Amino acid sequence: MTETQNVFSAALEASRQGRPAVLATIVGAKGSTPRGVGSRMLIDFDQGLTGTVGGGCGEGQVIEAAREVLETGEPRIVRVDLTEDLFSWSPAVCGGVFEVLIERI
Repeated sequence: MTETQNVFSAALEASRQGRPAVLATIVGAKGSTPRGVGSRMLIDFDQGLTGTVGGGCGEGQVIEAAREVLETGEPRIVRVDLTEDLFSWSPAVCGGVFEVLIERI
């Protein structure tokens, strides 16, 4: 099964069990980013994460925004800027910017 199939399978399971979940999708990217446009992650606060939008601090930022989206029901776009990361000396830092659409499903 592909990562996208896993994400949608987890979303379907959450829906069948009546659990709210949040879908995060990269909708824009500039520069070097850990994942490309179209990458998805399902945030199910009862069952965990399925898929990824890049990991690390950027993904943490998306998860925090997902909590707000879950509470309000209002979708939003989060801009994750990796160009001024605290650990920019690390070769693991990509140095790009990406935008993630976060929506409750």
